[in-house]
Amino acid sequence: MTRESKASIRTRRRLRRALGVAAGVVVLGAGGCLVVAASAVPEPAGLRSGTAPSVDVPVGQTVGVCPGPAELLQGTPVQGDPQFSPASTTASSLLTAAVLGEPSGALPASSINGVDGSVLQKVSDGQKAPAAPPSSAPAAIATRATTSPALLSTAALEGRPSSAAALFRYSATDGDLRGLAAGPCTSPSNDLWLAGASTLVGRTSVLYLTNPTTTPATVNLDFFGDQPLGQPPAGSRGIQIPPGSTKSFVLGGFEPGQRNVSVHVRSSGGPVAAVIQQSTLRGLTPGGVDFLTPVAAPSTRGVVTAVELQDPVASRNLSSQDGFDDATAALQVTVPGAANAVVQIRVFGQNGPVTLPAGAVFTAKAGAVTEIPLAGLPAGKYSVSAASDVSFTASVRMVKGTSSTDPLDFAVSGAQPRLGDGHVVPVGETGKRTLVFGVPDGRAHVTATPISDDGKLHAPVALDIAGGTTATLQVPDTVDGAKTVAYAVSSSGDPAYGSLLLESNQGNGIAVASILPAAGGRESIPVTLGY
Repeated sequence: MTRESKASIRTRRRLRRALGVAAGVVVLGAGGCLVVAASAVPEPAGLRSGTAPSVDVPVGQTVGVCPGPAELLQGTPVQGDPQFSPASTTASSLLTAAVLGEPSGALPASSINGVDGSVLQKVSDGQKAPAAPPSSAPAAIATRATTSPALLSTAALEGRPSSAAALFRYSATDGDLRGLAAGPCTSPSNDLWLAGASTLVGRTSVLYLTNPTTTPATVNLDFFGDQPLGQPPAGSRGIQIPPGSTKSFVLGGFEPGQRNVSVHVRSSGGPVAAVIQQSTLRGLTPGGVDFLTPVAAPSTRGVVTAVELQDPVASRNLSSQDGFDDATAALQVTVPGAANAVVQIRVFGQNGPVTLPAGAVFTAKAGAVTEIPLAGLPAGKYSVSAASDVSFTASVRMVKGTSSTDPLDFAVSGAQPRLGDGHVVPVGETGKRTLVFGVPDGRAHVTATPISDDGKLHAPVALDIAGGTTATLQVPDTVDGAKTVAYAVSSSGDPAYGSLLLESNQGNGIAVASILPAAGGRESIPVTLGY
């Protein structure tokens, strides 16, 4: 064993006295992991047991993963009479991104990227706060036609996650994938729930998994159908999603013949984003297309907004025809646990609660998806609240169009968390756009501030919403002479919920995009040092 020099020993002793800790080592990693090693010498008084100082966790960039355009399954023949071609010649896929700065005038850097990280378009170069604060926070807007999945990447600002969001919008007036589909660009996660799919004949569900990180992801899929499905199907475990890539899976290959399908996506390693492209084809007549984005995790309460119902008589006549029994509005309740859920349903519109003709209390099967009809209610825009003592997820399927000989469209609206402060809500530039808010109980105050395509914020719109009612805000084409492309939404008071309802100017196109959670503040963790 080599002897230390006397100078080295003296240097090490002086360092110990200066630090006040004998041989203590503290390492705080970027992920907030704390490793502590200490000798038997007492720690400083300020760090003794009973005190827990907080350490700020470094904030990284915000990433939203956007779906790619709706696609036909590989191998679908596209030759023949153009009138009956499954391919579309009118398909349009647009991405609208909105980034909101700070009241100080600072604006984060942001860009639309490919899944591999390549920059496709700058949204904002970023700017520091000027010496004199502006009259309102700055914003940056970008619109881009897309041909594949993309990312909205936004840098942190002033030590906090930035407020940014993007909306993907697909539309087509011909082909098998005729209709309107939209969805927000969602954050990747290691635990996601998707609802509203179907694998019946003529219904196609394609799951897209995207890994936007630099870490490989291993994904397991759990399926819930009309009845408990038993053992996981082959190929649903250990799915490898390499960094910077997207993989697709036809759900009918896992669980065919299911009228209702929900999917629990779990990943280890890198987090992933998940979306289902759902489409319907009845013979040669298109039945619609939609993107199913993640819904709120299972809980004992779920609220779904932006539910648009058609005339009840026309809807009943349509759904009574052969092959159209699913062309009707219904609540889908998924119970992942081992116990049935007794679910109480409340439906409320702009004039207050309405009575469900089929009753308000239902039993949802454990380990399965239960469909609860919403037929018989007057036409209008509604919110649906469900409650149980057993955790569940919820979504609502709605249909637009009442003729069996004309192309229909459908949309799925999923339950989402309550609104908070500082949501960025892109609304796109075309079609009929409506923000729909639901307040189950009490009273809520919602403020929606329009953002135009020149990056300016305009006079806010205030909504005072009573409990048990649904409120709507029709998006104007322009505000102060500029195109309205986004809103900044905040809510206070009792819980309020909201979504964006999109409709085509012509035809039966309909889609619903959820309002994503607002950016969080500076995050910190308590740190306790001891033996």
